[in-house]
Amino acid sequence: MNIQPFEPSHLLALAPEIVLVISAAVIMLADVNRGRERKRELGVVAALGFGAALVAALLFTLPGLTADGQFGGMIRNDTAAFAFRILFLFAGMVTALIATDSPVIGKEGEFFLVLTGSVIGMNFMALSTDLVMLYLSIEASSIALYALAGSLRESDKSAESGLKYFLFGAFTSTVLLYGFSLLYGFAGSTNLYEIGARLGEAGVGGVPTLPVILTLLTVVVGLGFKISAVPFHFWAPDVYEGAPTPITAFLSVASKAAGFAVLLRLLLTVFPGYAGIWTGIIAALALLTMTIGNLLAMQQRNIKRLLAYSSIAQAGYILLGLAAYYNLNTDGNVGGEHAIGAVVYYLGMYTLTNLVAFGVIILVSRITGSDEIADFSGLSRRSPGLALAMLVALLSLGGIPPLAGFFGKLYLFAAAAEANLLWLVVAGAINALLALYYYLIVIKVIYLGQPKDEATVPVSRPYVFALWVCSIGVILVGVLAGPFVQIAQAAGTNFLR
Repeated sequence: MNIQPFEPSHLLALAPEIVLVISAAVIMLADVNRGRERKRELGVVAALGFGAALVAALLFTLPGLTADGQFGGMIRNDTAAFAFRILFLFAGMVTALIATDSPVIGKEGEFFLVLTGSVIGMNFMALSTDLVMLYLSIEASSIALYALAGSLRESDKSAESGLKYFLFGAFTSTVLLYGFSLLYGFAGSTNLYEIGARLGEAGVGGVPTLPVILTLLTVVVGLGFKISAVPFHFWAPDVYEGAPTPITAFLSVASKAAGFAVLLRLLLTVFPGYAGIWTGIIAALALLTMTIGNLLAMQQRNIKRLLAYSSIAQAGYILLGLAAYYNLNTDGNVGGEHAIGAVVYYLGMYTLTNLVAFGVIILVSRITGSDEIADFSGLSRRSPGLALAMLVALLSLGGIPPLAGFFGKLYLFAAAAEANLLWLVVAGAINALLALYYYLIVIKVIYLGQPKDEATVPVSRPYVFALWVCSIGVILVGVLAGPFVQIAQAAGTNFLR
């Protein structure tokens, strides 16, 4: 990777983050100058800030995409970073909108301020090509998420959620930092591309293979927590259940996508010469994560815990695509772009889909006062629109055509089959059927159950906008998959170069 000397034009590469910093200042000022009853508008202000950052990314960041390092090689504004930043900004915007009507966090300016800070950290996680910048970005995002998970001060579950998330996160961050320190010791550099080149030299740069493999394991452990892969998943169900539901939605998509962005960057940049080893590890994790996530999800009666285990299983499907990289890269095919592109596409699809599901859960739990699946009984009669949105989300998660979830699984399985991982494809197909079973149970409750209350579920305009944008997105990303697949493939190519 070439490193460009700093130029003022490089600031345009950070246009979305600059807009978010300005948005955070506006939120603070609005929070101070508005009475508590008018603070509901803060969610709209935060959503507009994320929307403005999206526009800035399209107007200023997209034309300046480059494979060269900027700011002394600390960041790289390439297609991969662009795709993930769009995903984080969109998830932040929808989360802000669905939090506006929350009786507690919707009136707290600090909630939206910390949410904005978390997205800034995630954006830099996608941009970073330097160990120091990468670790600071991870911690900036993580600390914000710990605070958000425990932000319901009157709820014991929320406090427990924040504390568990912090303790487990702090431990795995320590493991990851230890791995980063070893990488610096091996290469004498903090730049990811220089480290990768050093480890790829003859004789692995004079570094014994076993220490490099142990370092690779520390990276997988540290980021396995972020993506809630088995056996590093144990925090997810409790944290998802106890956190405010808008934050559960954000954690399930944005935090997971950020973890995968870093995992892809590190494995494909620093450890490409060890792909034969780490793809085997990833394949084993994929099998465990898919199977355990789905089997435990089938036993749940709480909808948030069900989607927590579903989120774990979804991480397994994504790991399946990553495991296909090595065989594709060594069998004379077009590198690993197919596999990595399928991973990026699936993350985008999953973000849209899960935001819809959690958006509906927030409204229903607000009316019923609980998160039990039984409380969704007869939702189709009380609110046909919400029932339809939940139907689209669950069928997409289950992989039913022509929704985006079907094409996401199709591309992942096709990449794995092309890489001769037929045993993993069979395991993925069986797990997809298991997942469809418990999604259909929820759909049955929604459409065939008897409602406990005939009153309609009120939905505000920001909520309607967020839900239908995501729902239509789930359909369009499936029906018109071509352009989105091309973007994902371009992002996959950037990860490999």
